[in-house]
Amino acid sequence: MNNKEARIQETYDTLHAMPEVGFAEVKTSAWLAEKIKAAGFAVTTGVGGTGVVAVLKGKEAGPVVALRADMDALAHVVDGQDVCVHSCGHDAHCTMVLTAAQELAAAGIARGTLKILFQPAEEKLFGATRMIEAGALDDVDIVLGIHLRPIQEAKTGQATPALYHGSSYIMEATISGQTAHGARPHLGVNAIDAAAAAINAINAIHINPVIPSTCKVTRMQAGGATLNQIPDRAELALDLRAQQNDAMKTLLAKAENAIKAGAATVGATATTVVKGGVPAAEYHPEIIELARQAIRTVLGESGLLEPIVTPGGEDFHNFVQAKPSLKAGYIGLGCDLTPGLHDPSMKFDRSAMINGVEILEWMVGKLLR
Repeated sequence: MNNKEARIQETYDTLHAMPEVGFAEVKTSAWLAEKIKAAGFAVTTGVGGTGVVAVLKGKEAGPVVALRADMDALAHVVDGQDVCVHSCGHDAHCTMVLTAAQELAAAGIARGTLKILFQPAEEKLFGATRMIEAGALDDVDIVLGIHLRPIQEAKTGQATPALYHGSSYIMEATISGQTAHGARPHLGVNAIDAAAAAINAINAIHINPVIPSTCKVTRMQAGGATLNQIPDRAELALDLRAQQNDAMKTLLAKAENAIKAGAATVGATATTVVKGGVPAAEYHPEIIELARQAIRTVLGESGLLEPIVTPGGEDFHNFVQAKPSLKAGYIGLGCDLTPGLHDPSMKFDRSAMINGVEILEWMVGKLLR
């Protein structure tokens, strides 16, 4: 193990030992700010909450290239105890971006500007939006991200130049009926009947079948302590996913209509609210090709995978939605990760992080040389 690889492991150990949930990454952001400042970057903390922005300018004018890493861990219940665990690899992402930044700073930036974004609250799905609102992307021309992948998608020594996340949204609905005595149901409007009709209508939604999408009810609550009373209120929650942003707009509209029309079939009314979500990935072809070249250089032709499509969501993609001129790219890194992301027992081949560091270094080197 050389000095660079040893530093990667030490950095990872430190970050892995201080897991913090979204917008509470106080120790994490402070430690990262200290390390990136020591590498020669001008540092701003408290961006969008707990975010860190670090800037290193080159000797000549050129593009502003940003490397983004998410910082937050996840809350889990393990053996009956509430715990915080880095079960999505964000500690590894910060490790790779920090190490790449240190290496690039030591070598010197020939032109343009290297900007490092340590982003809070990706798991809450609006950490990127907070950093956008704080102006972190205002001067950025190119933004790059990276994420560990489960072993089913990519193994150690492999990487994809484009990880195509889908659009993912949560919708909630409140259905209102009319209370009545169980002996006189004709005087009421049963909110459970209305919810059932709405669910059937949701399950009958269809959009263009060539675009992967799903719309399903993930929670229903209705009724109360009085079991011989017709309930007048029911609540539904829906998880909606689509691989294209236009498809998601269609899906959201159809879901709202299905809920309201379904409830109306038994005389109930319904209101809906979109609680939040993230858009689907939109990458620039120039950056995808650059990523291909980087992976070939670092891992060889056998390590280069085709673009991977996943129904998982990622708030990184809010960057392009907020700034369409942005050239974005996102690497999926193989690392023999098991049993899967968001599992508190998640493990991966830590030696694979050097591959991610060198892919990012190569790409930034080409962009700012």
